[in-house]
Amino acid sequence: MDTVPRIPPPAAALGAALVQRALPHGTLPPTLGRTVGAVTVSLVSFAMAGTAASRFRQSGTTFEPFHPDRASVLVTSGANAVSRNPMYVGMAGLLLAHAVWRGSWTALLPVVGFVVFLDRAQIQAEETALLEKFGAAYEAYQATTPRWIDRRSLGFT
Repeated sequence: MDTVPRIPPPAAALGAALVQRALPHGTLPPTLGRTVGAVTVSLVSFAMAGTAASRFRQSGTTFEPFHPDRASVLVTSGANAVSRNPMYVGMAGLLLAHAVWRGSWTALLPVVGFVVFLDRAQIQAEETALLEKFGAAYEAYQATTPRWIDRRSLGFT
């Protein structure tokens, strides 16, 4: 029996954003620097998630989070060459951008909670299903592409 609550990742991101909104703002109104930083992170995050979703659609495979066993193609290019979970990275990035714009260190806590929740409750189940479905091809993908994002995926050695 599955004991982990099945919360769709976009709903979990929305919940984290609502928690952020309920937390106190930083001590000052948004500065130009924080606004530019937040907009930049938002644009990159939205692009990463959007291009990954588009690549899944083009490949004719599912991106339904509760049914990774229905995947018909292992997508490893585009944003998926940078992260095995670019849609989730994009959602986390939007939450990070919101925290930056608010200027609130405490607004980072829901970001961490969201990432930990997805990492434990969603991604592990997805990876198990994909490993069963795609075998050695998925193992090779895991070996070369980080689950989230790291220095290697950004081109730093």
